[in-house]
Amino acid sequence: MKKWFFWLVLLALAGYGAAQYEPDIRVEQPPAGTNQAGKTAPSKPGLTIKVTKDQIHQGDMLLVNNDHPGPKGVGASEAVNLFQHKELVQGFGLLDHSIRLSPRLVQKFSAMIGAAEKDGVRHFLISSGYRDAKEQDLLYRQMGGEYAMPAGYSEHNLGLSLDIGSTQSEMNQAPEGKWLKANAWRYGFILRYPKDKTAVTGIQYEPWHFRYVGLPHSAVMHEKGWVLEEYLDFLQEQKSFTTVVGNQTYDIFYYPISGDTTLQVPASGRYDISGSNTDGVIVTVYR
Repeated sequence: MKKWFFWLVLLALAGYGAAQYEPDIRVEQPPAGTNQAGKTAPSKPGLTIKVTKDQIHQGDMLLVNNDHPGPKGVGASEAVNLFQHKELVQGFGLLDHSIRLSPRLVQKFSAMIGAAEKDGVRHFLISSGYRDAKEQDLLYRQMGGEYAMPAGYSEHNLGLSLDIGSTQSEMNQAPEGKWLKANAWRYGFILRYPKDKTAVTGIQYEPWHFRYVGLPHSAVMHEKGWVLEEYLDFLQEQKSFTTVVGNQTYDIFYYPISGDTTLQVPASGRYDISGSNTDGVIVTVYR
């Protein structure tokens, strides 16, 4: 969330290879058997799953902004100090010795920059990762509201966001920034605070701040030019839709949740569940 630190470092490390992903996106009508309320009535038996109200505040799709503080403690248990786990640091630099991220997110980031290396873009560094409430509060008091969010209202408190820098120049000019802006969605990441969406996000343009939401959600947001707020508004209104990314078809459902309940999920493939951190859960079925 802060711009000043991208001027501080000059590092150069080699990239680490990974396969480039080339999706083709189509957004289709809701799956057959889905009514106007968005509740599934599959023609063949589905899987009944139990969902607790706490699920609203768990997962990769949580919305955190000025109006929706993040749930306490999320991300803390998984975050590790990358300087102390150098086996995770492959193909990128670290701004300092305090950077923390979950191994899961580092793996996804490494796959992404491995693809960038194949395109000749290889000078990446991580400037900030997970922050706890104490760290966020200190940053907010040091930088002010123009450059940082209060404790509890920053995506960095989720452990799903990272600030990515370049050893060459500022991210709005560097090849690394341009490559990520064009390609990060292929790997489940989104540019969280674009220049033309400040009225929606309430945050100034941050070409370094990327957030993991996962496929197919990143692909749909990229195609439609949506930020997370707009995508969740679409899901809450549409209730369900089908999208194709590459050769994979996804059925996506939004269920408002007011308490512990059960949901009927089509049994045609595996599924993921994430809360929205507002009033419901997103169920993504792979088929």
